[in-house]
Amino acid sequence: MTVSRRMFLSSSAALCFAGCGGTRSASARSSTRSGSAALCFAGCGGSSDSVDSELEANVNAVIDQAITDKRVVGAVVLVSRHGQVVYRRAAGLADREVGIAMRDDSIFRFASLTKPITSVAAMQMIEQGQLKLDDPVTKWLPYFKPALADGSTPEIKVRHLLNHTAGVGYAASELPNGPYHQLNVSDGLDQPGLSLRDNLTRLAAAPLLFAPGSRFQYGLSIDILGGVLEAVEGRRLREILRSRVTGPLGLSDIDFGVSDMSRLTKPYADGPTEPVAMDEPHALPRGQYALVFSPSRILNPNSYDAGGAGMAGTAPQFLKFLEMIRLGGAPVLKPATVEIMAADQTGTQAQAQGPGWGFGYGWAVAVEPALSESPQPAGTLQWGGGYGHKWFIDRKNELSVVILTNTARYGGGTFAELIRNSIYA
Repeated sequence: MTVSRRMFLSSSAALCFAGCGGTRSASARSSTRSGSAALCFAGCGGSSDSVDSELEANVNAVIDQAITDKRVVGAVVLVSRHGQVVYRRAAGLADREVGIAMRDDSIFRFASLTKPITSVAAMQMIEQGQLKLDDPVTKWLPYFKPALADGSTPEIKVRHLLNHTAGVGYAASELPNGPYHQLNVSDGLDQPGLSLRDNLTRLAAAPLLFAPGSRFQYGLSIDILGGVLEAVEGRRLREILRSRVTGPLGLSDIDFGVSDMSRLTKPYADGPTEPVAMDEPHALPRGQYALVFSPSRILNPNSYDAGGAGMAGTAPQFLKFLEMIRLGGAPVLKPATVEIMAADQTGTQAQAQGPGWGFGYGWAVAVEPALSESPQPAGTLQWGGGYGHKWFIDRKNELSVVILTNTARYGGGTFAELIRNSIYA
């Protein structure tokens, strides 16, 4: 299925304003805060393309229904086509109990939206010769030597971390009596104040799930990668990502801390009748498994910089990061590096986002998306975040989409799928 031809035609129904240096009218600002209208930007050149009423109606219907049904507390959804923001909406509440409306620049705990940012920094280091894909992890982290069940200690390479074939998983993916739980391994979302060295020491004491490079297993690989980057440069990961990625792109709200507490959204989790405010900590069950959150982690400066889950930020700034990838990487990466990252490195047996999806360096790659009944074409890049997020880049149709919610798990699951389908309707 292809993107609707009518979807991005001009329409007088949308509000438009300049995307570079322009200011919004009071009515436009009010509409954004209340979520009552979709907004589109006019780009830097002065011309404007506005969203067509079909796209606006389709996406608004999904958002409105999710909020009316009390499945999602609040959301920010952005759709960019050919480099123009053609749909932009903040809806619902950033804090239900206090009654604070969601804003388009509300700050969310990113969870796994952190992974592609860390991966991009690693690939830049590889471009510059500071790091190699085939470097053993022990070259940079000599203490990290997890063993297989037979006691042997195979070599884990940097490439295994980038494509999640290192043989490590998440505590959230094992039963409560598993080794990660017994060793108190953090998934990078809980245990405020825990150091990286302590967490990786615990992880190294757990047996590897398989020989590195032999198959895909989503897990703590990018947290380990963050430790490698820190060892290469001798400074914290937050400083590395600021200088290499977020700084050059002007993403001041994306960091391992919160730039403006007044804009930080309150996190919620699926409940029996409506989302419940997250406790500290909060275990979100899924069958016999559970993902554990500590919302205060982002506020504790002693928490290690979790390269796979530790950042916070806004939807517009994350969209700018995605557009950097879609347009070939400048000013952060070379186009050839982006192509390497966007190539399937694991095969579709990974089922990284369901049948037909492999994994590259930093994100899932659609190889045969029809197998998972996705309308996205082959070559689409996609991932999400445990606090209720999803993003994708449809390179064929020059489409970038950011869906951030403050409601796990529905926000990044069914809600995101319905948004995706409404965009391609």
